[in-house]
Amino acid sequence: MGIYEELKERGLLAQVTDENEIRTMINSGKATFYIGFDCTADSLTAGHFMALTLMKRLQMAGNKPIALIGGGTTMIGDPSGRTDMRKMLTREDIDHNAACFKKQMERFIDFSDGKAMMVNNADWLMNLNYIELLREVGACFSVNNMLRAECYKQRMEKGLSFLEFNYMIMQSYDFYYMFQKYGCNMEFGGDDQWSNMLGGTELIRRKLGKDAHAMTITLLTDSQGKKMGKTAGNAVWLDPNKTSPYEFFQYWRNVDDADVLKCIRMLTFLPMEQIREMDSWEGSQLNKAKEILAYELTEMVHGKEEADKAMEAAKGLFGGGDLTNIPEAFVTEDQLRDGKIDLIGVLVAAGLVNGRGEGRRAIEQGGVTVNDEKITDIHKEYTPEELSGDGLLVRKGKKNFKKVTFKN
Repeated sequence: MGIYEELKERGLLAQVTDENEIRTMINSGKATFYIGFDCTADSLTAGHFMALTLMKRLQMAGNKPIALIGGGTTMIGDPSGRTDMRKMLTREDIDHNAACFKKQMERFIDFSDGKAMMVNNADWLMNLNYIELLREVGACFSVNNMLRAECYKQRMEKGLSFLEFNYMIMQSYDFYYMFQKYGCNMEFGGDDQWSNMLGGTELIRRKLGKDAHAMTITLLTDSQGKKMGKTAGNAVWLDPNKTSPYEFFQYWRNVDDADVLKCIRMLTFLPMEQIREMDSWEGSQLNKAKEILAYELTEMVHGKEEADKAMEAAKGLFGGGDLTNIPEAFVTEDQLRDGKIDLIGVLVAAGLVNGRGEGRRAIEQGGVTVNDEKITDIHKEYTPEELSGDGLLVRKGKKNFKKVTFKN
């Protein structure tokens, strides 16, 4: 089985241009392909996972990845899948975020000995002359076709700014530039990027008379796809300072039964023979599948040692064993009122709720336990002494836990 056939079996491919040519290129290791990452935060998220693992798979098959850091396109903001305009970032913010991305990508992609490239589109987009750009590429884009593009649909309902309208041209220009500069002959991206990617392939063919190719990867199911990387309203970051390895493990451990085998197929590097055997799993076997998924992805992002700790912490939490590796949160002196802190404040300090209102509702609805005792009294308070030593094991719902201690 070639890498193209494996990608299809794993359910990763959504749409392609010139399938036979693409199959031949990537199976023979002759693709130089890129995926773009706009720098809207200072860490990649679990939502970037599919793109990163795809790059790794294709590199292992002999193809050359280009990780495009969107230092320039982030100045505009991708409207795809948005109902509102993205926050405008400063150049300094974007440069900082780009540096963070580079460090995290190196865990997935081998950049040594010319095996891969990392480039920043700010290097060419920021120097473009507007009139020259219009003359060079403007005639290649039909406004009628652009307005029908999937990536603009949601924004058109509430108002699409002219700033965002230019995003397709910028992304297309990236492909056009890298085709000439780096021999990049293929672009990959999420299925929601299809119209933007077709813009790039069409621009290359019209301006240069040469073939370029595009292939989009599927998202997961409706419950996991575009929402992947989001849980309880907060992003699941690859940065351990934002999402601890244990929290990362628990996110994947708690995926829906309907999604776990699909996630294993799309995101892990387990052999397809092993995955095929798991296709018939059901009931309690799906819990084992979730542990496998969580461990494999945590090891990939945070290393074996942290994955082992997260696994042991999960077993301790649910099996009454060692709780050493449960993620901790702290209550400090300035959070005390009259020498105590109420349970709502503990939940906020632990990051288990986003505010006191949410904390109050969780307690009143019976969704909070402290040291395995359900607490429904919103006025319940704790002293620094009660928070010292082993602290309190605070649980919100069935899946969110923190060990909370007092810190002077």
